[in-house]
Amino acid sequence: MKLNLGADEVLSTTRAVRKRLDFAKPVSMEVLRECLELATQAPTGSNAQGWHFVFVTDPVKKAKIAELYRARFAAYRQMDVSASAERLAGPDEAQQERVIDSAEYLSEHMAEAPVLMIPCVEGRVDQATGPMANIAGASIYGSIIPAAWSFMLAARERGLGTAWTTLHLMDEKEVADLLGIPYDRVMQVALVPIAYTKGTDFKPARRKALDDVVHVDSW
Repeated sequence: MKLNLGADEVLSTTRAVRKRLDFAKPVSMEVLRECLELATQAPTGSNAQGWHFVFVTDPVKKAKIAELYRARFAAYRQMDVSASAERLAGPDEAQQERVIDSAEYLSEHMAEAPVLMIPCVEGRVDQATGPMANIAGASIYGSIIPAAWSFMLAARERGLGTAWTTLHLMDEKEVADLLGIPYDRVMQVALVPIAYTKGTDFKPARRKALDDVVHVDSW
């Protein structure tokens, strides 16, 4: 099933979906492969195409990854850097409260997602040192994140919801061992739950004004 959304609508309404994920509806590998066919048209550094996408459907493995994520999320919520509605005033405060509530919901229900996807890329930023570390990191991440985002856009067009999460990376080695990912040469970059959404009527989110983030010729 396709929603037949225009490009602008897909780009402006692909939300991080958490509470509206339909955990009861199965997701076929066929539709995931459709999304990947589009995702792998994304640009990649030197056209190396060093991307990999690990899909986790096994209930036992999902439960273990979700357990790790839940523990890290609980610790994160106690940190000063965690998302906080109190940091924002006015209309953005209510939006932030909803984000926090939905993030907590996902941390408790991650294992119920029909599919978990872990985008990976060959190379590791933690092996880069010196003046080349910045360009190495930008190149490596730039070779997987565009493809992963393209996957999420393609999923939206097919009625699927996704959410980009990263807290499991604090246990990356343990997850690598669980899934057989060669940790020494392949880096995980996210954990993305995938499920059909409850309804498809997503809207553009409130964002900062462009004048607050645009710089021309100087900062």
